[in-house]
Amino acid sequence: MTILADPVWPVVALAAIQFVDAAMCARPVEAVRRCLDDVGAPPLVRRLLTPIKLAAGTGLLVGLVVPYLGVLTCAALVAYFAIAVSMHIRARDFRRNFRNAVGLGLVSGLVSLCYL
Repeated sequence: MTILADPVWPVVALAAIQFVDAAMCARPVEAVRRCLDDVGAPPLVRRLLTPIKLAAGTGLLVGLVVPYLGVLTCAALVAYFAIAVSMHIRARDFRRNFRNAVGLGLVSGLVSLCYL
């Protein structure tokens, strides 16, 4: 299999972030629980976070050899973080988690450039 993303490290780093985040959401650590409470995330959203983040990490890694999947996964992550940012704005929560959502959304968009 040929790896088509160049450079590879940003894709792998973003995938690792997604896997760690999925683990933190599986049994929410206090910081994650507080963030979800602050933005008023409903129970269904909370249950879906872990599989979504696992799928994102997997899509990024598989995207190293199937570039369209990598680009699609990056686009999905940009949309995911745009929704997260909008939830923080709606809740008037502009603390650290808001900045994290903005930053990771931008990083996801930049990582998509590795596939060009």
